[in-house]
Amino acid sequence: MIDLHMHSYYSNDGEFSPSELVKKCTEQDISIMSIADHNTVRATDEALEAARASGIAFLPGIEIDCTYENTNFHMLGYGIRWQNRIFAEIENSIRRQGQSVSLHMLEKTRELGFDVTEADMEQMAAGSYWPETWTGEMFAEFLLSQPQYKNHPLLLPYREGGARSDNPYVNFYWDYYSQGKPCYAEMYYPDMEQIIEIIHENDGLAVLAHPHINLKGKKQLLEGIIGLGIDGIEAYSSYHSQTQINETLSAARQHGLFVTCGSDFHGKTKPSIELRQHGCTLPGEQMEKQMARLLEKAL
Repeated sequence: MIDLHMHSYYSNDGEFSPSELVKKCTEQDISIMSIADHNTVRATDEALEAARASGIAFLPGIEIDCTYENTNFHMLGYGIRWQNRIFAEIENSIRRQGQSVSLHMLEKTRELGFDVTEADMEQMAAGSYWPETWTGEMFAEFLLSQPQYKNHPLLLPYREGGARSDNPYVNFYWDYYSQGKPCYAEMYYPDMEQIIEIIHENDGLAVLAHPHINLKGKKQLLEGIIGLGIDGIEAYSSYHSQTQINETLSAARQHGLFVTCGSDFHGKTKPSIELRQHGCTLPGEQMEKQMARLLEKAL
């Protein structure tokens, strides 16, 4: 079993420690894993040590926010030299922007009619690796926990039985805080081409994460992204239907790219997503053909 996309608590929306994720992978019979935290490689050393002790092949990874044609994307970097200071610089760039972006999100959330304060959000982020950064998921968790908003019409879809209740926190983020939504706060992300170059310069492989999330309504951008020199595409994802998987496999074959599989497991922010979920295993022959370079780095 393979799962190359999960998040530890070093992501600003992850729940578990790197060692806890290794333990969960052991329990799920996952033999090859990667932790691809948002814009940080902080989990790698701990995860490597725990994976070696557990007999799991661990592939150093990261998921970096970037932009292409004025659209935000996530680029996975696998097998990178994670000790290089460039990855600390990427983390620090995001961290420097965290407070001002968070305050803008707070203002926009209040404009929706919710009484939420800086102190409320500081308490939500207390103990986090990113205490200066308040995510849309954190706003959702706070608002959904407040008794006075039990029947608030904006929150009903995210409560049990609602249309968006499968992953209420992240769905609230996607509906209100993602690019183009009412509470979106613009953050500077590097150009995708630059991120691909950084990954390659550090002996890594660049893989486009969950393309059908970010390419929604913009499928025409995929050809240009492939032209930037990515190595692979995350075809098997918890977010992809079988039709979308087949489309991605076809594009990968056409352009000579390998495919990867990842659950995007976070924990409480995405409760409907489990490790090794939805196609996170490939038939042996196909796995060897499509993922040989990745496996060489992992093993």
